[in-house]
Amino acid sequence: MTAGSGDAGVGALLRQPGFAHLLAYRITAMLSYQIVAVTVGWHIYEITRNPFSLGLVGLAEVLPYFCVAPFAGYLVDHLPRRRLGMAASLGLVATAAILCAVALGALPFQGVWPIYLAIALTGMVRAFLSPVYNALFARVLARGQYARGAGFGSVVFQAGMVLGPALGGVLVGWGGKALAYAVAAAMAALAMAALALLRVHEAPPPQTRAPIFASIAEGARFVLSTPVMLGAMALDMFSVLLGGVVAMLPAFIQEILHYGPEGLGILRAAPALGSVCVGLWLARHPLHRNAGRVLLYAVAGFGLCVIGFGLSRSFWLSAAILLFYGAFDGVSVVVRSTILQLATPDEMRGRVSSINGIFISSSNELGAFYAGTMARLLGLVPAVVVGGCAVLGVAGLTAWRNPTLRRLNLRDLQ
Repeated sequence: MTAGSGDAGVGALLRQPGFAHLLAYRITAMLSYQIVAVTVGWHIYEITRNPFSLGLVGLAEVLPYFCVAPFAGYLVDHLPRRRLGMAASLGLVATAAILCAVALGALPFQGVWPIYLAIALTGMVRAFLSPVYNALFARVLARGQYARGAGFGSVVFQAGMVLGPALGGVLVGWGGKALAYAVAAAMAALAMAALALLRVHEAPPPQTRAPIFASIAEGARFVLSTPVMLGAMALDMFSVLLGGVVAMLPAFIQEILHYGPEGLGILRAAPALGSVCVGLWLARHPLHRNAGRVLLYAVAGFGLCVIGFGLSRSFWLSAAILLFYGAFDGVSVVVRSTILQLATPDEMRGRVSSINGIFISSSNELGAFYAGTMARLLGLVPAVVVGGCAVLGVAGLTAWRNPTLRRLNLRDLQ
């Protein structure tokens, strides 16, 4: 491990070459993914004019992700993590290249199904991205730096979510979908280069390897037997699954707010900008006391923002609401990430991170499918408002049923 013990400041974290390279990998991979996400949403809706088709984008990604994620965690715990991350980044390059060919009409196939196939490939390779990051995170920082490191890592992650959608929207509006996909491929290549330059002492592989399914089950048992970790994951999963509005933004932009692709980029970036602000604050002022209570209040605020967005008819008011929506979500991201790093043994980081990723993908991609289905049944606005009310119910139920999470102080895990 390259860092000393103790709670170093943000400047000390950034002066560590290993951490800097790891952050470069994270932001460039996220930029690639987000540029593709915003461009695909516009691409699909431009062809179909059907909100349900936007929900199918999430389903096309999450099903392959679920199939690959448990095995990805096992591989991250047993193989060189840096090389696995490079291979996953190469997969992002391939996905963006396929979509670019579709946009240019260079493939002998027409319709939306080649786009869905490319998104399925994205789901498969994305299963490796977060486990690789989380496992390498623990090798470049000391334990006492995890809280600050998680906060700053969240800032970088959310910065990619700010810049990626905004850049994607601008590229689509200025140069077209093919240009946006080409830039996404270049960003993924930079992520691969960042890992190639990373010098880190990785944990040696285990001397004896348990059977793969027994090893995966061991990681699942660890999560299920840790109430604080399980509660934080479940809270995030259900709140974003029921209250996610991002997948419906192309429909809101065109049907409710009447803006072009640049407006879609702004709205996609607004939540991440709010998360960046929160991440910067928490990186400088780590949340140690009353973390569980703050987390529950943040989820309730998230639900109120979902309701407000559904009722808004003003583009800039909607953007402002999404800014706070992202800020509340950012609290959840930082607290959950810190719990994950502090409570997980090093030899299980890949498997536990994959399980965490399954929870997150359940909330994001299945949430996109849920939102598309509800929009088709109830209409755009009622679906979003009902989802926001459901999030408030989830926050209240979690506070009642999981007192361990409600009383959580992060110092108790150190």
